Amino acid sequence: MNKKTRHLLLLLLTAVIWGFAFTAQSFGGGAMGAYSFNTLRYVIGFLVLQPVILKLSGSLRPDKNTLLGGIFCGICLGVASSLQQVGILLTTPGKAGFLTAFYMVLVAVFGFFLKKKTDKTTWIAVILGVAGLWLICIPKGENLTVSRGDLLCILCAVFFAVHILVIDHFIVKADAVKMAAIQFLTAAAVSGICWLFSGETLTLSMVKEGLLPLLYVGLLSTGAAYTLQIVGQEGVEPAIASLIMSLESVFSLLGEAIFMGLSVTGREFLGCVIMFAAILVTQLPDLLPVLRKGK
Repeated sequence: MNKKTRHLLLLLLTAVIWGFAFTAQSFGGGAMGAYSFNTLRYVIGFLVLQPVILKLSGSLRPDKNTLLGGIFCGICLGVASSLQQVGILLTTPGKAGFLTAFYMVLVAVFGFFLKKKTDKTTWIAVILGVAGLWLICIPKGENLTVSRGDLLCILCAVFFAVHILVIDHFIVKADAVKMAAIQFLTAAAVSGICWLFSGETLTLSMVKEGLLPLLYVGLLSTGAAYTLQIVGQEGVEPAIASLIMSLESVFSLLGEAIFMGLSVTGREFLGCVIMFAAILVTQLPDLLPVLRKGK
C-alpha cells in the first residue's frame, strides 16, 4: 500500500468517526449546552493526546511552525463548531448538514484562487458530491430558503474550508500530533469564551447524563479523528481531502439507521451512491494508468 492510499484511508476513517458522532452529539448536546459540550470535548481531545505526544517525541514542547499552525487551526475549528451548534438550533438538521458540508465546494474554489492543484476530475467530483449531499440532506419538496440559521451554517462551512487549507499550509513543516493538540486547546478556549458570554449553565447531573456521548465525541471524534485528518491530509490535495471527509453525511445517515432506528429512503440511498461515485472520480487520474498498464 503506497503512502497516498494510506492517507486516503485515514481520511475515510475520519469521515466514519465523524459520521457516527452526529448521533452522539444529538444525545450529548441535548443533555448539555452547545458551548459547554464543545469546550469539554476539546479539553478531552487535548488531554488524550498528551501521552501520545510523549511516547512519539519525548517532549510536549512544539516548534514555532507547529505552535502557529495549531493556534490558527484551533481558531478556525472553534469558530466553525460554535457557528454550527447555534445554526443547527435555528434551522432543520437536513439543511444544516447540507450547508455545512458545502465546505468541500469552498475548498475547491478557495484552492483555485490560491493556485492549489484542482483538475477537471476534481470539479466533476465536487458537482457530484453536491448532488449527493442534496439527496441525502434535503427532504423531497423542501425548499432551500435562507434563514438566520442557514447563514450561520454557511459561515460555519467557510471556516471549515479555511481550516482544511490552513492544515494544508502548515502540515509540511509541523508535527502533526502536536499541532492537533494545540488546535484542541485553542478550540476549547474559543468555545469557552462563547460559553462565558452565552450564559449557559452546567451541572454535574447534566455531565453524567451526557457522559457517554461526550466521551465518544471527545476521545474519537475530536482526539482521534481530527488528528487523523491532519496526518491524512499530508500528500492529499485539499479539494479531494474535503470531498472524502464530506462522506461523514453518508455515515451519519448509517449511524441514525443503526442507533436510532431510522430507515433510509430510496432518495437517501441514491445520494450515498452518488457520493461514493464522486470519490471514485477523484481517483481516476491514478487508476487509469494502472488499468492501462494491466492491459
